[in-house]
Amino acid sequence: MKKISRIEYCAGFEPLQSGMEQDEGSRILLPTMKTLGGAASKSADGETSEAAPAGDNNGFFTPNEKIDFSNVKVEPLFEEQVDFDTFSKSDFRAVKVKECIAVPKSKKLLQFTLDDGTGTDRTILSGIHAYYEPEELVGKTLIAITNLPPRKMMGIESCGMLLSAVNNLKNSEDEELHLLMVDNHIPAGAKLY
Repeated sequence: MKKISRIEYCAGFEPLQSGMEQDEGSRILLPTMKTLGGAASKSADGETSEAAPAGDNNGFFTPNEKIDFSNVKVEPLFEEQVDFDTFSKSDFRAVKVKECIAVPKSKKLLQFTLDDGTGTDRTILSGIHAYYEPEELVGKTLIAITNLPPRKMMGIESCGMLLSAVNNLKNSEDEELHLLMVDNHIPAGAKLY
């Protein structure tokens, strides 16, 4: 039996290693994450680099302990169960935002032109304009349910629904909405299971 080095063993995983940094001691590739805000970080070669600004990544990788959830009211879970066959009929896909505009004569609606991996643009309308400006969503990777029947809103056919997390605040009628955004390395059309 031929003995292989750690480097040879890891070579088979090269496509998975993009965006990863080598550990100088063992030459094994390890994932790294940038810190958000705070002091500059020091790399293995001794160079100092500035950390990403606090608002970078739309809150991705912000540790939970740095976010105040004390004023969030959690809704009870549904007691009614859905059988697996019913659930599996829902087609959840990663979609890339090609264009996003405010729908004329509507205070709530944004019109998304999406790449869903099929080669044909998909239009979805979403009532989230109170939470997002259209230009900040272009280029993002979102999650959509793509097999809902088309629905006309303001004369425009919406073919699917974008997923969001919504929570209410304690002692308030206000709610927060967070559009589900995922890593841009996920390709358009990737199916969620």
